[in-house]
Amino acid sequence: MCRIELKEQNPQPVLSIRLKTTIEDLSQVIGKSYMKIIEYLKEIGEEPTDVPFTAYYNLDMDNLDVEMGFPVSKHLSNKGEIKYREIPQTMIISKVHKGSYSKMEEPYNEMFKWIEENEYEQVGIYYEYYYNSPEEVSEEELLTKIVMPIKVKE
Repeated sequence: MCRIELKEQNPQPVLSIRLKTTIEDLSQVIGKSYMKIIEYLKEIGEEPTDVPFTAYYNLDMDNLDVEMGFPVSKHLSNKGEIKYREIPQTMIISKVHKGSYSKMEEPYNEMFKWIEENEYEQVGIYYEYYYNSPEEVSEEELLTKIVMPIKVKE
């Protein structure tokens, strides 16, 4: 089991697609969005600077507000639904989960508990960074880093 890390995260430029979907359609939406962004990056001769992410603006499984994207090195132009933005500098906690996406509730709960016990509060968006995919490795070998922006409880 990986430990929870606390650190200051620097601003991060990203190219992403934000939309609403259901939990049933999520994996298909994520895959299509990543493909569109990668195609655009190839078109303009750029490369992602890190692994892909999905950001969750809510946890409403019937109306998920999600953003799929890739970190990039600099400001890049928008193209249709593909938008440039910057993830702001903030204090975060993160935890790497090894295993099936269906078992992600456990690390999330550990992180929520850590936040409460250490007198922080979660702010903003939940990020998941995917270091491999079900097409590449077995479910037990999947590596996902969960990142939560936090602040000291007032």
